[in-house]
Amino acid sequence: MPAAADYPEAVAAAQKVLDDFMAAFNARDIPAFEATFNFPSARLASQGLVILNKGDMKAERFTTGALAEWDHSRWERRNVIHAGPDKVHVDTRFTRYRKDGSVLGGFDSIYVINRENGHWGVKIRSSYAP
Repeated sequence: MPAAADYPEAVAAAQKVLDDFMAAFNARDIPAFEATFNFPSARLASQGLVILNKGDMKAERFTTGALAEWDHSRWERRNVIHAGPDKVHVDTRFTRYRKDGSVLGGFDSIYVINRENGHWGVKIRSSYAP
């Protein structure tokens, strides 16, 4: 099993992707958010399996459905499970907040961050978030 300690550069790259992912998501910056992915990217959640491609993310995503009351999110946990030279698995938990700081919910997820053509990005997410 690949160990995180054996691949510190890959782990650092994956953690940076997660930092950038959350910053772009909170800023509702679609180009910056898309830059944190390796497309196509898969998300397995309450809606089933969704394959995302560049250009699929729209501004209304941040104001409808499960994000209708959402203001921002924060990582609570980001533990590397496995790491190799081109792929890192991360066990995460994040919390979604309303504008007044009250909690909408906290959700566990697994992120697979990989390097494709020299670019580190989110390839797969499996989440319990709606």
